[in-house]
Amino acid sequence: MKPLSKNIILAILSVLVISAIFSSYSLNTQKPEKINMSTLVSGIENGVIEAIDIEGSEITVRLTDGTEQKTRKEGAASLSEILIDYGISSEQLKASNITVKDRSTKSYFLGVILPSLLPLIILIFIFWFMFKQMQGANNRAMSFGMSNAREVKDKKQQVTFKDVAGSAEAKTELEEIVEFLKNPKKFSDLGAKLPKGVLLMGRPGTGKTLLARAVAGEAEVPFFHISGSEFVEMFVGVGASRVRDLFNRAKKSAPCIIFVDEIDAVGRQRGAGLGGGHDEREQTLNQILVEMDGFDPNLGVIVIAATNRPDVLDPALLRPGRFDRRVMLDLPDIKDREAILNIHAKNKPLAKNVNLRRAAERTPGFSGADLNNLLNEAAILTARKDEKEIVQSYILESIEKVLLGPERKSYIMNKEEKKVTAYHEAGHALVAHMLENTDPVHKISIIPRGSAGGYTLKLPTEDKRMHKRSEFIDDLSVLLGGLVSEKETFGDITTGPSDDLKKCTSMARDLVTRYGMSEKLGPRVFGESQEMIFLGKDIHEKRNYSEKTAEMIDEEVGSLINSAMEKARDIIRTEKKYLDKIAQTLLKNETIEKEEFEALFESSE
Repeated sequence: MKPLSKNIILAILSVLVISAIFSSYSLNTQKPEKINMSTLVSGIENGVIEAIDIEGSEITVRLTDGTEQKTRKEGAASLSEILIDYGISSEQLKASNITVKDRSTKSYFLGVILPSLLPLIILIFIFWFMFKQMQGANNRAMSFGMSNAREVKDKKQQVTFKDVAGSAEAKTELEEIVEFLKNPKKFSDLGAKLPKGVLLMGRPGTGKTLLARAVAGEAEVPFFHISGSEFVEMFVGVGASRVRDLFNRAKKSAPCIIFVDEIDAVGRQRGAGLGGGHDEREQTLNQILVEMDGFDPNLGVIVIAATNRPDVLDPALLRPGRFDRRVMLDLPDIKDREAILNIHAKNKPLAKNVNLRRAAERTPGFSGADLNNLLNEAAILTARKDEKEIVQSYILESIEKVLLGPERKSYIMNKEEKKVTAYHEAGHALVAHMLENTDPVHKISIIPRGSAGGYTLKLPTEDKRMHKRSEFIDDLSVLLGGLVSEKETFGDITTGPSDDLKKCTSMARDLVTRYGMSEKLGPRVFGESQEMIFLGKDIHEKRNYSEKTAEMIDEEVGSLINSAMEKARDIIRTEKKYLDKIAQTLLKNETIEKEEFEALFESSE
């Protein structure tokens, strides 16, 4: 049902309810009996009348038993004269307590005018209400091409660079934008022009939106924010109209900032699908290009856009004069992660012994959003336990929950599965501990989490940008340690190592085809990623090598995996006593922390 029809029905129902209330009121009220003048005269003669009130031509008679009667008289003559003509004496008139009242405007209004005006007022209200609804529908239709951008005005929601941890280089770039907005003359005197646009690029959760809000908070200028998907509608031309309206609003508020989140929704490379030049998304993109750098310059309007897919954006959008600056936001390192955790912990009651540095060490690869979610999960866990402070163990448990998922406490493994899982994880941990170029083991567990039956948590001591070939080779052995442990202990393998084999195969192939680390094939990249544009982007591998080379690649991948398996087998056979000790400890305690794990080796030396 349409909203207008609903409103009309509601208005009619309201009138019916009001009418019913008035009707019930009038039915339930006891009305005075209407009498003629002869009855009034008889009542005076019989002495049953207590008082007579006269208001205009209306006469109200109150009897001695408390009831009321009403009658009317001629307007010209007085009641006393009429009663005397009927033979009533002056003594009887005095006993009747006749009172003459002036008829007030209020009683006249309530008694005469209001009953006749009330239906008319109700009808006028219904027609006014319907007209307003129709006018609102027309306004919505006329505003269909207007921008839906919201302007942040609440100072309580303002964010500054103090609220953003890490991303030092990105903040330096954006601080210059703030300087441009605060003191443009300083730069214009040197011939420098205000940047037109800043493109924030990075993985999801790295703080692109937060940085854009910080720029607006630092510059103290109007901040309009909109999503790229809000421009595009099913009607051709609406997106372009909204872009024009947005920039017109921004010009009136200049200097200001327009923030377009997920700009790849509208800024994808043109020609990426059917529809030609009349495609709605392409028209919207064309209008953005013109508004940012066309014949009519937008002085004082800076566009900040965010995307995690800069590779799909149209080249015209990335040229100088439009998005002049590209700011890359990478995942935070250990120092940045600790700083981010400190910011998100401000409004959370942490126990005195909480060490956020330790949490930062256990979270390599976490984005700012992941770290926020981590502390939020720790707070939720604390509330579930009915405690008042967040302790270290809850934070570390939340790390594993974010990484692998919640514990599957309802899933109970039988003794055989538990034993196989213990030896599988012990194999990973033993090989990782014995090899030189692997990360240290921080925790081993055979408690199922997410899709994993158990897990071995290896974490680097420091963040690395580059990795050596020897590190990859040792990591291959660690990945195969679980499979080899199962084979050596039980004489058979299970489906448990399936994910390990997938990672191992992918890593070995990357060593050969991407990193040029194959001794047999040499320093060469095999295959090129090619983006095919048809109904959106898709990535295909373009083969730049022969079938014979493909066979050599397969052989080299197999050789790397077999060599890594042999290395893992040698360790497990040589250090079988440690494998058994780790597995038995896991079967007893289900988890082993770093300190306890290292103590197992020290006690046997």
